[in-house]
Amino acid sequence: MGPGGACWRGGGVPGGVKRWLSSSAPAPRVCVVGSGPAGFYTAQHILKHHNGARVDIYEKLPVPFGLVRFGVAPDHPEVKNVINAFTQTARLERCAYYGNVTVGRDVTVAELQQAYHAVVLSYGAEDNRVLGIPGENLSGVYSARAFVGWYNGLPENRDLKPDLSCETALIVGHGNVALDIARILLSPLSLLRKTDITDGSLAALACSKVKRVWLVGRRGPLQVAFTIKELREMINLPGARPVLNPADFTGLENAIKDAPRPRKRLTELMIKTALEKPGEKTVEVQAAATQAAAPREWGLKFQRSPQEVVPTADGQRVRGIRMALTRLEGSGDSAKAVPTGDVEELECGLVLSSIGYRSLPLDPSVPFDTQRGIIPNSSGRVEGVPGVRPVSFSDWEKIDAAEVARGKAAGKPREKIVDPQEMLQLIGH
Repeated sequence: MGPGGACWRGGGVPGGVKRWLSSSAPAPRVCVVGSGPAGFYTAQHILKHHNGARVDIYEKLPVPFGLVRFGVAPDHPEVKNVINAFTQTARLERCAYYGNVTVGRDVTVAELQQAYHAVVLSYGAEDNRVLGIPGENLSGVYSARAFVGWYNGLPENRDLKPDLSCETALIVGHGNVALDIARILLSPLSLLRKTDITDGSLAALACSKVKRVWLVGRRGPLQVAFTIKELREMINLPGARPVLNPADFTGLENAIKDAPRPRKRLTELMIKTALEKPGEKTVEVQAAATQAAAPREWGLKFQRSPQEVVPTADGQRVRGIRMALTRLEGSGDSAKAVPTGDVEELECGLVLSSIGYRSLPLDPSVPFDTQRGIIPNSSGRVEGVPGVRPVSFSDWEKIDAAEVARGKAAGKPREKIVDPQEMLQLIGH
């Protein structure tokens, strides 16, 4: 097939490979590891910009599409429409999909490098970040990744069986995934039945006793990571009442005057939900008025950092969570949460940790930073792995001309260059 290939992570196409995608270069064969959005977008880009390129996509599961299938919330079908474009890509004659193949076990990265011009590692983040606090392993504590995988039918999470027998759930994190989970926990079954949520999770949610969900974050309202669309959905959720403390938003109107528009609009919506009285003409506040007597509720708690998951008397299950109150040092996205010394305990029977995902090592031949949970890379190209840069025939002709010129100066047919590094420097490699 092709020469031993460069190795890089999904996203953009590194500069060295762009030369291979030029029309004068031989048709490249590219291997993409992982069939999620990053993998398919990479395949689309390569196939679009090189009429002769061939792309093989490897996936450890029998089924494709990664986070689009297993991460996007079931009540967000419009986000999943991208599957249609991915399907068109997979059906192209120059694209092949190989499911049920685990790279690192069934085939090594070294073998792929021998078979392809380039190997793209877009296998995603298969693990979750841990809170690193006592009690994290108690029954009733779950990672957001596992919980989302459970209701979305990810095979490895199909037997999770989360205990939903408590009234209060607490989600650690202020991102879109945290809001997704809160929305699924509190959504009317009539809405969920119309989605592709799994039968098993729908049955469990039908028996759920959860009627209150708190979303807790270390920092303040100006540092939340969720977006306005997801917040608005949550505020307008039928049968669920938003509970926001007006004191959390004191003085924020002035603080956001010069903020970027998305941050400003998001904060204004939170302020409006927390402060305005029923009777105002906004959709969100009208929803709040009709939900005043709603059987379920949710709320945002700020500047609280989890310190310990508190167990029940028998030491087996979660009874609550102890949190350090924090103050912010700095402002904006760079603000840091520093404990004040005060502690608060919140009663809950379900804790979901939504503080981000992390990658796992793929293959012993691929460098991996265990501290950061990433493959070390420079603009996408994996560091510590020698990427092959092929020498074209026109490159050889430059070396040839240089040898002949040196030989002519010495009265010889040519003076051969014997150092490979010098040869490569001569052609700008």
